[in-house]
Amino acid sequence: MPAMPARALIWAVAVLFVLAAPAAADEILFLNGDRLTGKITGGEGGKLTIKTDTAGEVSVDLSKVKTFSTDEPVVVKSGDAVLRSKVTAGPDGTIQVLPVEGGAAQVIALKDVTQINPPGPKWTGALSANALVTRGNSHTENFGGSLNAVRRSERDRITLGGAYYYGRQEDKDTGEESTTIDNWFLFGKYDYFFTKKLYGWVNARWQKDGPAELDMRLTTGTGLGYQWVDTDDTSFSTEAGLVWFIEHFSNDTPDDDHIAARIAYLFSQNITKDIKFSNSVEWYPSLESRHDQYLLAKAGLNLSLTESMLAEAKVLYQWDSEPAQGARTVDVSYLFGIGWTF
Repeated sequence: MPAMPARALIWAVAVLFVLAAPAAADEILFLNGDRLTGKITGGEGGKLTIKTDTAGEVSVDLSKVKTFSTDEPVVVKSGDAVLRSKVTAGPDGTIQVLPVEGGAAQVIALKDVTQINPPGPKWTGALSANALVTRGNSHTENFGGSLNAVRRSERDRITLGGAYYYGRQEDKDTGEESTTIDNWFLFGKYDYFFTKKLYGWVNARWQKDGPAELDMRLTTGTGLGYQWVDTDDTSFSTEAGLVWFIEHFSNDTPDDDHIAARIAYLFSQNITKDIKFSNSVEWYPSLESRHDQYLLAKAGLNLSLTESMLAEAKVLYQWDSEPAQGARTVDVSYLFGIGWTF
């Protein structure tokens, strides 16, 4: 029998060695001495999730864990620190990470670990629609829709929004139809967090309102904001800055173009598990004329009907101290609709 070539022999021995070697795995050591091996996939809210070969994905209580280790680097969040490191077992109630390759190990208490492999930022929001049609003593048609979306990460936040509302009615004596509602707006805002609470913002809002003779209202600017509260149930922030304020009218009213301040607050609160209240106010006083001011206030209630469906009621209040000729200074809208969350 011919001798096996040296290269083939080396490859055969290497394959046998790999197959014989125990598979590397993450390991959780419990306070009672039990061990659980698999792949640690994440952790949050005092829980640690591990995927095992025998039991699938298992969630364990961190308060019952003595320590744990990982075979590959994971993202560990502790307080404001976010570390990507391979985790090794530490003394009781702790783990060890290496923030810098080749550096000294850093000991972190398990009670201070807030997240393991936190999920990346994703878009959340709602799409809503409303309609009202009457026939008989009155002949009206009203419909509209809105979209709101937010993407939040550790360092920044993107907010997008838009809506369109249209309505018309027929004069029962002449049969002529007239447009009573024809307005829409687009909104975009970017927040960058310098600290956990202090952030800078840039935004732009475009609006058109036919019955108010407003061909365009554009505000765009920048400033600073402070996030006083930001929890799962409550959010409250205040903002101040400067904006370029432009209004073009569709009648003979002179166009308006000036620099204004923007002073605002934004608030939301989960009243119950299924009911959420939101309120915001934005005030734009002109820096060129104390008589030229604009205020936009919104308030709304969202009721969760199912996991992805909601009912909403909103009030939109607008005050323009110098509106188009023939238009009123105050405009109030009451909106009711059905929406879908994502």
